[in-house]
Amino acid sequence: MECDKPILAIVGPTASGKTRRAVDCARALGAEIISGDSRQVYRGMDLGTGKDLDEYGNVPYHLIDVAPAGSKYNLFEFLRDASEALSSIRSRGAVPLLCGGTGLYVESFLKGMELPAVPENPALRARLSGKSLDELTEILASMKTLHNVTDVDTAKRAVRAIEIQTYYLENPQVETLVTPPKPRKAVIVGVDIDREERRRCISSRLEKRVNDGMIDEVRRLLDEGVSAEDLIYYGLEYKFITRHVIGELSYQEMLSGLEIAIHQFAKRQMTWFRGMERRGFHIEWLRHDLPSDEFTSRVTELYETAIKQS
Repeated sequence: MECDKPILAIVGPTASGKTRRAVDCARALGAEIISGDSRQVYRGMDLGTGKDLDEYGNVPYHLIDVAPAGSKYNLFEFLRDASEALSSIRSRGAVPLLCGGTGLYVESFLKGMELPAVPENPALRARLSGKSLDELTEILASMKTLHNVTDVDTAKRAVRAIEIQTYYLENPQVETLVTPPKPRKAVIVGVDIDREERRRCISSRLEKRVNDGMIDEVRRLLDEGVSAEDLIYYGLEYKFITRHVIGELSYQEMLSGLEIAIHQFAKRQMTWFRGMERRGFHIEWLRHDLPSDEFTSRVTELYETAIKQS
């Protein structure tokens, strides 16, 4: 049956060429792409998040530009929206193709996880107000194992993570909702790029995006009313460039600090995907520099084999 077709997931670290590979495979298989990226959901945040929308052509995509810049899209919203996109894609008989580098989003969706909406806790926020990031990290670490380092990237993120964890601790009945009901059938393909080549691609891409106007993009967002605090919350490009624009970092400090941060981020992404393998997910790794037709042919073969076996 059409609805029983597995999800095709294409994952890998930043700058590995996931989007281009996903688009090629989508055209070959008649797929629609679900973005598994935690920042490409925001409208107007294009260069900094690497949307590369020109690469999609006529391939339909979902979960890009679905939230206003300055808002705080979260895992609950992603799982809800991705599930809706999955149902919509399957209703048209198309293949669902999940593409992204946000390991938490990708793994949670493939697990079939569902989460309850966690409301704001004004009293808790007031108690945490003024605490340092180190203090907030210590509080969160006392509540759970810190698998996701982005929870403590900024004080604002840490407060929200504590708020969510507090909700779960105070409402143990929601545990049944966060338990994966049923893992989704999936073929997972990883774009394999060695460390040195990854570093070269990251540096080259960063230079291009700065030249293409990434700093101007941040200035525009600030001019449109998105606060510096909110942009810094998004991390990486928006954190460093905003700090440069508001005068906290020189151009060179911004550039060198950002480049280091992106390299560290890519390393954490790979750590997450290797962790997924240890947690029982099979990822078929294909070289990032395979010719386009060979990469697509290998993925098509893997996917069609999975359909025959399902």
